Amino acid sequence: MLYLRSLLFNVAFYLNTLVQMIVFTPIYFLSPRKKAWWIAKNWGLSNLWLLKVIAGTRSRVEGHENLPEGSFILAPKHQSLWDTLAFYPHLDDPVYILKRELTWIPLFGWYLMKMRMIAIDRASRSKALKQAMAIGRERMAEGRQLIIYPEGTRRPPGAEPAYKWGITELYAGLNVPVVPVAHVAGLYWPRRKFLRHPGTIHARFLKPIEPGLSKEAFHARLVAETEAATDQLLIEAATGPNPPPLPETARKRLRELGVDLPRQAVAAQ
Repeated sequence: MLYLRSLLFNVAFYLNTLVQMIVFTPIYFLSPRKKAWWIAKNWGLSNLWLLKVIAGTRSRVEGHENLPEGSFILAPKHQSLWDTLAFYPHLDDPVYILKRELTWIPLFGWYLMKMRMIAIDRASRSKALKQAMAIGRERMAEGRQLIIYPEGTRRPPGAEPAYKWGITELYAGLNVPVVPVAHVAGLYWPRRKFLRHPGTIHARFLKPIEPGLSKEAFHARLVAETEAATDQLLIEAATGPNPPPLPETARKRLRELGVDLPRQAVAAQ
């Protein structure tokens, strides 16, 4: 049943994407940019609904009271495709930093350009950071919310943190609050895997880190607070009544935290 439900969800995900592109593309490109956001947000929310109905995987995002008004940086953990579509529906006018090659993809790239994303050339790190900083200042002046994944690439749940320095430079240069986001979506929607496991993906917007800290102090606080909250969510998921399968990285981290896994969690491995 798990394989069948996962297959059905994956088919529904891509069909939903195709149908919405066909139906909403004229409206999207004829609408003012900010009004057109409802189409992209509807796509994200509809896929989360399909995930719940077909795969039995619910999504719960808490901590909305921690989102500041106006411009800020949202800094989520990056474990799954789930975290690329679960958070922007909660924001007023989000903007992503992405590699410029994505804007070259027909239709999809046009969607990105319509929303005035920050497309950078990753061939040169120093050049990419300068681009992100310059365009980022323009977007922050417009009152937008910048979404950036501090670890860069998707990592499995429980893996040792590998936060890049880029977000620290952006924090110092853009002078806006940073809201860390903790979650363990990779337990339910694993990276590079076909299966979608039932349960509830629990994510939490943490208290914002206000501007003004030194780079070193900010970086240390971002890592400490995000990882502590993520550890808490990992423990809750692993010790709950219906734990998802735990990859070795998650089991190793739980052992480091001194958590005794219940029998059903061990059996789910």
